[in-house]
Amino acid sequence: MKKLFKLVLNTIPRPLLIRLSYVARPIIAFSLKGNKYTDPIDGKSFKSMLPYGYETQRNNVLSPSTLSLERHRLLWLYLNKETDFFSSKEKKKVLHFAPEQAFYKLFRKQKNLDYTTTDLFSPLADVKADICDLPFKDNQYDVILCNHVLEHIPDDTKAMQELFRVLKPGGMAVLQIPQDLSRATTFADDSITDQKERAKIFGQYDHVRIYGRDYFDKLRSIGFKVIEEDYTNKISPELVEKYCLAKGEIIPVCFK
Repeated sequence: MKKLFKLVLNTIPRPLLIRLSYVARPIIAFSLKGNKYTDPIDGKSFKSMLPYGYETQRNNVLSPSTLSLERHRLLWLYLNKETDFFSSKEKKKVLHFAPEQAFYKLFRKQKNLDYTTTDLFSPLADVKADICDLPFKDNQYDVILCNHVLEHIPDDTKAMQELFRVLKPGGMAVLQIPQDLSRATTFADDSITDQKERAKIFGQYDHVRIYGRDYFDKLRSIGFKVIEEDYTNKISPELVEKYCLAKGEIIPVCFK
């Protein structure tokens, strides 16, 4: 199964993959029903999760029901337990980049959210837009979700500046990225253009850098106030295992 999933991820374009997943998901979820692991987003339990990864496959990480990964489940727990994202009585204007299937329908149904999705290619995007040149007014959004996007963007400085520009003063942006915390500094090499080489070096064929610990300081240099939220340390080890979370993953929670 690992080889099959790797082949699918690396050969089928992401927009088509999103459409196909709607057909395959119910069948796979039914076949893996059990009680060992639970997806906290929908509360469904399974005997195992699915493998995932473009280059190096991670076992037991992809939820058969919501298609959430470790980072999605961690973010959902954080938003649900530590913020008023789901409970605010005042309507929040939310801008969601490259909307994940795990969240899309859930957030769309929330009556307290004025919810807009954006991306250049995703079929789930309301607004087709370049993150480096956003068609939105200054200080427009209360919440911005931009997760595992910046590692795809050659000019991530410009993208961060645009995110800061459209966020309201006092607003919150969650800007998750794949991060190697053993690295002090981010590694990038624009001369690497071959997709197979990018996959070997950056972990995915369409990534252009590997972020290190300096990512948080770069966000601060743009103007964000950054909380490096190590949220798995606030969850019991038993739940970290049951929810299939990545122990030690940091959520970059940013404020303007």
